[in-house]
Amino acid sequence: MEPAVDVPDPVTTAAGQLVPVLPLKDVCLFPGASLALVVDRPASVHAIQIASRTGGTLLALGQREVATTAPGPRDLQELGTLAVVREAQSLSPLELRVELDGIARARVVTLVGVDLLLAETEAVPEGDEGDEWGAAVEALARYLHAHADLRSFLDQQRRSGDAMSWVNLACQHLPITASARQKLLEANAAERCSKISRGLDALLRKEQGA
Repeated sequence: MEPAVDVPDPVTTAAGQLVPVLPLKDVCLFPGASLALVVDRPASVHAIQIASRTGGTLLALGQREVATTAPGPRDLQELGTLAVVREAQSLSPLELRVELDGIARARVVTLVGVDLLLAETEAVPEGDEGDEWGAAVEALARYLHAHADLRSFLDQQRRSGDAMSWVNLACQHLPITASARQKLLEANAAERCSKISRGLDALLRKEQGA
């Protein structure tokens, strides 16, 4: 297993500041995970460029409707993830390949702007996962035992040494709908562990034809 990589904490560096918003079409970014994607919307490219020049922090927010091509404040979820731009590579004058590291959940206090959106945020505590964490990790171990390639992939995506990062990675990358993923992001640590442990076992039974 590769060691987790330490990254800056935008919860402290971005407190009381406006950070650029990156809308996500059909994915969520969870704390302790990374996300690589190609960005081609002019406003999103601009958001990443601004983040890269101002400390590297942005807010990744899911869209309510995937089909929306130019999301405004009403088209975005209220809760997302503060992230650091780890890498931004130009593919063309209008395209960037970016890699984000999720740091912490955050709720939007205020959104301003028209095309390029900026957000004032407040941190959303994860809470204590308590006894639910053990069941979630056991269910994840069972699922990954049957999917060795997924285990290798998740290991590469892990960006935090926190034990919950495995659960968050599972929530981010397992084959579930974007709306279900958003509900997992909105759940606190204990609720997320409980939901993912039940969901993983159900998914494994379905795949095995049980």
